[in-house]
Amino acid sequence: MQLGDIANADAAGSGKPLDGVRVLALEQMQSLPWATQLLGRLGAEVVKVEHPKGGDSGRGSLPAMADPDGRRVGATFLRNNLSKRSICVDLKHPDGRQLVLDLAGRFDVVCENFKAGTLDRLGLGWDDVHAAAPQAVYLSVSGFGASGSPYDRWPAYAPIAEAMSGIYEFKRQGDEPPLVAPMGGLGDIGSGLFAVIGVLAALRQRDATGRGQRVDIAMLDALVAICDIVPNFWSMGLRNGDLGPLIMHGFRASDGWFIIQVGREPHFAKLVEAIGHPEWADDPRFAERQGWIDHLDSVLRPAIEGWASSRTKVEACDDLAAVGVAAGPCFSDEEVVHDEHVAARHMLVEVPRTDDVDQPVLVPGNPIKLSDMAEGPERRVPWLGEHTDDVLGTELGLDAAALAALRATGAIA
Repeated sequence: MQLGDIANADAAGSGKPLDGVRVLALEQMQSLPWATQLLGRLGAEVVKVEHPKGGDSGRGSLPAMADPDGRRVGATFLRNNLSKRSICVDLKHPDGRQLVLDLAGRFDVVCENFKAGTLDRLGLGWDDVHAAAPQAVYLSVSGFGASGSPYDRWPAYAPIAEAMSGIYEFKRQGDEPPLVAPMGGLGDIGSGLFAVIGVLAALRQRDATGRGQRVDIAMLDALVAICDIVPNFWSMGLRNGDLGPLIMHGFRASDGWFIIQVGREPHFAKLVEAIGHPEWADDPRFAERQGWIDHLDSVLRPAIEGWASSRTKVEACDDLAAVGVAAGPCFSDEEVVHDEHVAARHMLVEVPRTDDVDQPVLVPGNPIKLSDMAEGPERRVPWLGEHTDDVLGTELGLDAAALAALRATGAIA
């Protein structure tokens, strides 16, 4: 799917569920930008506030492309900022602070993902914005929340919260170091999902009360929720990454690896029948589920991999699926990019590069499919400060002279 394309075009006349919702985003990197991009994909208008010098720190990430003025636009920024508008305001400048407070009254949601307490010190915290715009929902996304944490003094990127959730230790083997960020931005996107849910709930309540409220999302809270098996299994006697008597392992096929999950006796019977050993369903070695694990590497794995050696990983999974056994191939990056499902579901958006590189940047599409909502069209990410004059002029009535005066003081750029 390319920028400007529309999927589910028959629903284009129905509009989008968040049409008319306006979001003012004081954001950087991924957790909040991902959330506001999703709100935008559901119809909201998003205005992004960036620092005049360098903007969102995600612009400085690598790999990167160059914008038409030769400035770096990093991969983190490219993945999370489609269809937004960008204004450059210095939040530390008193005039810049006032501009944000003035804008807040014209938006439904004001959101930020600075370290806890940063915007309070700048006079742009919840109390300040609520006083200026009591109808606005105020969303905060931070490492450890806004209610006081022993870790408040720590900066937090996604891998920090992921490590503190226990999942790295849960999966670590022996004396090997932790495998850091095994799922990309799990902490960022997980926090962003909860942020979107919180905003939608707060907007729904505002419909009834007329009052905005604060939505407080801590990245560590989100990861404790997502990595739920860590405390839950601990409480039930499973420690050190023990998943219990469950086949949830990788096996080799002719062209790579695939995963099988079997946790019930009927599924085990189907698995061993599929690989040519139906008698194992009644074998005393496998009478208890623990036997599956005790004999996995000595008995089951050689049989499964021998059966799969004449099949590709997709063929193996297809044959297992035909008898009701859950299995999935381990795709490489290139296989994901060219996967038929991914294409059919419009899950990759091609963003043309602006620096003479032919390969477009690929950005994940919208995973939320609604029958009465068209997907797209989406616009490219904004260049730094591209919409400053337009937004401030339209929203606050500032004329060219007023804008020039603010620019001269460094309050805007």
